[in-house]
Amino acid sequence: MAASLAGSAHDFSLAGWNTGGKVCVTCHVPHKSDTTVADAPLWNHKLQTTSYSLYTSPTLKATIGQPGGNSKLCLSCHDGTVAIDSFGGATGTTMISTANNLGNSLKDDHPIGFTYDTALATANGSMFDPSTKTVTIGSSPTKSGTIAALMLFSGKMECSSCHDVHNTFTVGANGSGMVKMASAGSALCVACHNK
Repeated sequence: MAASLAGSAHDFSLAGWNTGGKVCVTCHVPHKSDTTVADAPLWNHKLQTTSYSLYTSPTLKATIGQPGGNSKLCLSCHDGTVAIDSFGGATGTTMISTANNLGNSLKDDHPIGFTYDTALATANGSMFDPSTKTVTIGSSPTKSGTIAALMLFSGKMECSSCHDVHNTFTVGANGSGMVKMASAGSALCVACHNK
């Protein structure tokens, strides 16, 4: 994984606060890790404790809850409440850039933390069935499979449904945005939405 992170937005090895220049240590550590964190092997970063204002829409058929699973891991930096360099038990001071700071309102972001299944696709009418729709993620390497297999986590839409935190199956220069599919032609959107 470290090789795919090199040069990406999540490569903090050259940051002045990353003593030792290790690529993975900001999020993971082999010893003295926080083993209570679900969905995060060997977690080393301080977690956020924020409650979020959630996305709503009169046409939304899904039940949205507070972010869970790996989305909470992403938000431990990207909500701007925990410093990027708050890891290994240290309290850091380097906050995420304004451009990458989602804040505690997720009202203007794609909804996350909801179950995306055949029942939702049927009720919505403008979404593909995630158990049968095949997608391809990444540009080099690529991987193909169903939406459910490649983009959902415990059947839920999360941050990592569209973004690959480890920059393995991404598209674009140095994994810009770390997205799994291109934005050109709305490819990422039409992977799930049939309109």
